[in-house]
Amino acid sequence: QVQLVESGGGLVQAGDSLTVSCVASGGTFSSSAMGWLRQAPGKERELVAAVSRSGDTKYYQDSVKGRFTISRDNAKKTVYLQMNTLKPEDTAVYYCAIRLSGTIVTGIGLWDYWGQGTQVSVSS
Repeated sequence: QVQLVESGGGLVQAGDSLTVSCVASGGTFSSSAMGWLRQAPGKERELVAAVSRSGDTKYYQDSVKGRFTISRDNAKKTVYLQMNTLKPEDTAVYYCAIRLSGTIVTGIGLWDYWGQGTQVSVSS
């Protein structure tokens, strides 16, 4: 059983930076792809960023390219999402997800386990 615990969310102003983290337990973190998804009120959950098991391949949603950076530390079983130049439209609950096969996919239903999420709120 894999457990994912997110932290680092909060309330910031537009233009600020924030880093959210996710620690994994159970499973084989180093052989798994990791992703960050978000869900804003009234909207569907969407994949924001993902990183392959090796860290060599990364995916970013168009709306966050150039502003968000995903990274991983396999020794700490932790994945990070650094968010710069935050906008009010980035307000959402941010979820960490793991895909045990190690490959990145954009289909939400193809990720194996999710965390409980951390709230990120950006005021204008």
